[in-house]
Amino acid sequence: MTFENIPPLLDEALTARGYTALTPVQTAVIAEEAVGRDLVVSAQTGSGKTVAFGLAMAPQILDGGLVSLAREPAALIIAPTRELALQVSRELMWLYAKAGVRIATCVGGMDASKERRTLNQGAQIVVGTPGRLRDHLERGALDLSALKVAILDEADEMLDMGFREELEEILNATPEGRRTLLFSATMPKPIVSLAKRYQHDALRISTVGEDRGHGDISYQVCTVAPPDIENAVVNLLRLHEAETAILFCATRENVRRLHASLTERGFNVVALSGEHSQSERNHALQALRDRRARVCVATDVAARGIDLPNLSLVVHVELPRDAEGLQHRSGRTGRAGRKGTAVLIVPYQRRKRVESMLRGAKIEADWIKVPTAADIRAKDHERLLETLLTPVEVEDEDRALGAKLLETMSAEDIAAALVRVHRAKMPQAEDMLDDGTRERPRDDHRAGFDDSVWFKLNVGRRNNADPKWILPLLCRRGGVTKNDIGAIRIAANETHVGIAAAAVAKFAKAIAQPGHDEDNDVEIVQANGPPREAARENKRMGRDGGRDGGRPQRAQLGVNPRGDGPRGDGPPRGGPRGGSNRDGVRPFRNDGPPPSKHGVRHKAKGNRPR
Repeated sequence: MTFENIPPLLDEALTARGYTALTPVQTAVIAEEAVGRDLVVSAQTGSGKTVAFGLAMAPQILDGGLVSLAREPAALIIAPTRELALQVSRELMWLYAKAGVRIATCVGGMDASKERRTLNQGAQIVVGTPGRLRDHLERGALDLSALKVAILDEADEMLDMGFREELEEILNATPEGRRTLLFSATMPKPIVSLAKRYQHDALRISTVGEDRGHGDISYQVCTVAPPDIENAVVNLLRLHEAETAILFCATRENVRRLHASLTERGFNVVALSGEHSQSERNHALQALRDRRARVCVATDVAARGIDLPNLSLVVHVELPRDAEGLQHRSGRTGRAGRKGTAVLIVPYQRRKRVESMLRGAKIEADWIKVPTAADIRAKDHERLLETLLTPVEVEDEDRALGAKLLETMSAEDIAAALVRVHRAKMPQAEDMLDDGTRERPRDDHRAGFDDSVWFKLNVGRRNNADPKWILPLLCRRGGVTKNDIGAIRIAANETHVGIAAAAVAKFAKAIAQPGHDEDNDVEIVQANGPPREAARENKRMGRDGGRDGGRPQRAQLGVNPRGDGPRGDGPPRGGPRGGSNRDGVRPFRNDGPPPSKHGVRHKAKGNRPR
């Protein structure tokens, strides 16, 4: 196939790559009105932007179809992250391979001396991150005096990451007559300002409405009780059995925890986060490309610039910060015409926030049940039958072995043994505490507490017990909602809580499981009965910090007299208690009582429930 307005060598590269048509953004940047001009381009993640600017800069790289022999770079591509820069380099390598173009990659975390030697040997295209490029520029290793085109990929992200100073220093070192191409998913005011300063008569191109958008990504949402999040991840992986899957967490700690848990369960999994060196990241990505690993647990460092073949499943284990983050994460799948699935795991208390996020992003999502162990067994049966019934070439040696087995075992026993061998290779599905189908009662619903069951916590007023953190703790530890929790009676050394009869079984099963870290300091056990009448009397007189009001008579050490938590350490009034992301949700770590102002967590020593 022949593409118009494309040099023959690049045309051959596209055809060999399997291209039958260009994407809207690729077509727009090589149109007649765009040739030779500065460009400001808005396009969706996964729309083929890398190939787009590779085609757009071809007139500056290839002179009459031939590459320039100059040692100084003719094109400079700046990317926000190491992963994106490396991905850009790989894409440009196959696009310009037949033309013999030399490409140098300069990113943080790699051998800087080796990069300098590559630059000294001469390269027509330089790809790098802002910090490392500025370093080479200041050391004299990077000469931009002959630059013909400068490209800023994910320009909005670079400004958000605080690279404005580096970008300005690099662009100021380039010739006045060079082309400047800005590629950005969004066009905030800082991008507009940058374009006005460094571009001349720029052509504005937007294909956001024309690109595939979300068309190749199927969005699913499942609500779960917080203790079920990790089990939900396991069951989703087992149900889909994707060739490659990415699981997104909010923090490095949660990446480590989930990576260890999945490894223990038998998944072939790698991790990507800010604590890994560039070499470790490269090895992890290569393992995914070689299919030595099938699952990647990552922070948002992997949300941009990673293009993995056969990536068909993205799981948002922890919610993204906003709709843009959701799109960038999910955009790792459904690329280049391939279909993909993005699943959001949503704790009950975050449902409304997710609904609002999806509306803002104009994403239609299916709300589904979390796959159960029975669902996965049924899916395994289908996959196993499909595998075993697929015609294959059988060698004589295998037939001889089969005949020998038939002499000693029945056909049914042999078939059962074969099934058992296949099943043994698969990680076990997990039983869910809650299948996510229970309807959420209205906030004002208080029925069902006439025969509630009382539970006891080993913390009280002396430990700064307060409903502001007790209520969320009970929901997380017990896998219930606030509507399942009745009265909260806080005494000096212990707290009694009433649980609706319908939720008692699930609550008791959930709290029996061990917590994490400091969460074990809070012990929850079933009480013998309701709290003492004396405790209720104290509460009515305002000497308890219970749900119905009242405040302690005097402040304890490190305690705000208003009862809002430790001075300087407590949460904002009415807001969630501390957390590792903006949602305040830490799916693999339950919160205990708040620390004192000295950072020491109060324990109810000597006051364990009797």
